[in-house]
This record gives sequence, C-alpha cells and structure tokens, in this order.
Amino acid sequence: MTPALIRPALITCDWGTSSLRAYLMAADGQVLATSASGQGIMALGGAAFPEVLTAIAGDWARDHGPLPVLLSGMVGSRQGWVEAPYARCPAGLPDLAAALAEVPAQPGFGRIAIVPGVLKDDDTAPDVIRGEEVEVLGALARLGAADGLFVLPGTHSKWVRVEAGRIATFATYMTGEVFAALKGHTILGRMMEEGAFSTDGFRRGVEAAAELEGPGALLGRLFSLRALGLTGRLAGADSADMLSGLLIGAELRDASAGEPFTLVANPALAARYAEAATILGLPHARAPEGCGPAGQHAVAKAAGFI
Repeated sequence: MTPALIRPALITCDWGTSSLRAYLMAADGQVLATSASGQGIMALGGAAFPEVLTAIAGDWARDHGPLPVLLSGMVGSRQGWVEAPYARCPAGLPDLAAALAEVPAQPGFGRIAIVPGVLKDDDTAPDVIRGEEVEVLGALARLGAADGLFVLPGTHSKWVRVEAGRIATFATYMTGEVFAALKGHTILGRMMEEGAFSTDGFRRGVEAAAELEGPGALLGRLFSLRALGLTGRLAGADSADMLSGLLIGAELRDASAGEPFTLVANPALAARYAEAATILGLPHARAPEGCGPAGQHAVAKAAGFI
C-alpha cells in the first residue's frame, strides 16, 4: 500500500547479478514501496527480462498507470537486458543522464532506460563500475556533499573519488571474491569452522595486515594462517574471520593512505569495514541508508523522467 495522498511517479530497479530490488517512488524521491527478488541477471530461472520486470513491478504499473522505469546495475552489462555503454571519467549526473540506454517499450510501463555505469579508461589498469556509481551519487545527495572518497565494499570493493560532484577516478579491490575463493577452494579453508563472528580472529587479521610491508607481503602472510592452526595458535572457529580481517585490512591500508573516507554499504558489511578502520586508526564515516534509491532518483530527475 502507498500513502493515500502521495502520487507515485517512478519505478526504479537495482538489478544485480544475483538479486533484484525494485522501488516505487514519488516525484520527490520518497520511497513508497519496495519489492525484492532473487532473480538477478544470472538467476532468471528461464524467464525473460520483461517477465521478471512485470513480476516485480507489474502491480504498481497496473495500480498507478504506465510509470517510467529506471534500471541500474548489471542489467546494463553484456549479459543483461540491454548493454549500456559506460560513461567515461570524470562523470556526474548530467553525464549519466545523457548516456542512458533505452529499453524497448513494454506493455503497461512508460519509458524504460538503464544507467550506463562508468569507465576509467587507463591504458595500464582500466577499471569499470556498474551500479556503484548510482550509490555514490545517492550518497552525495543524502550528505549534501560534492567531494570525497567513498568506499563500497562487497565482492568487488570499490574506492571512488568524487570531485565537484563528478566521479573523478576509482579503483576496484577483489577482496570479497578472493576471500570466498581462498575459503572455498584452497587449503586454508580445510581448517575453518562455521560459527558466529569471531571478534578476536578478525582483530588478529587486521593487526597482521598492519604489519605487511611490500607488494608481495600479503601472499606470504596468507599461508601463516594454516601454520598458526597446525601449531595450535589459531582456533578453527577464528580462522575465517582472521582471513577476512587480513584481506580487509590490506585493502584499507593500500587504498586509503590515511585519508578520511565514507562507507556506503549494508549495515553488516559497513560494520566490518568500520571495525577494521578503527583498529588501523583510519578516519572514516558511514553514509546514510538508502543511497541506492536516492541516486536512482537523482539520475531520473536529471534525465527528465520526473
């Protein structure tokens, strides 16, 4: 149900690889309703993209008319519904709004388009983001800021620098994916026991990261987790979180260089990065919740959707 006196004006979808979240918004960006699904772009279960959109947002369209729809995330990748070519750094709201990829019209909906993502076109180490750019712009809107260093942890952690309201540059760290790979597919995972979060194990990992010196130090330090276990110095219940702390700590030390940063993440992940930053003495803050839909609304407004 939506508030009786507030008229819906927009549907947005954060459509990732493994999940989908839809928002029904008023013209001012107020979220009136949400809906979630496990049908990310690689988990459609045999359904077509239009069918999934109708399943998650069709009732809103029937109740409120052919509302415009703005999509962001991996739905704009080569594996998605329509490929949305990347905007190049530096990129702000006008650049993203001008580069929206149009989706063929669908019965019951208004205009449908996909946010393009951003490319750092570097000959040596090019980088891309798709979906996180919307969250960063939402964080700027929620904070009333135009500059800063923003961190979006996850499978692929993104460090995004914003200058004068535009994404100037960014870097990706494969921290989450490396953790999953080491835990699930290497000898380190053999000793790990499932259980509650180990504060002590995580702290030990972050403190170990603080001692790393040189570009290859992390690779050498990783195997010590197994040796610590074999010699009885690390319990199996602590080892997974020590690995997590070691990887996150290494990322933070390399990426932040002591500069204040703002975390844009779900509460559980933000808490883990914040704890690691505190242990390392790195200044940081947390962005308000709802940066994703706030960014989608900002792009939709800039593009004339509402």
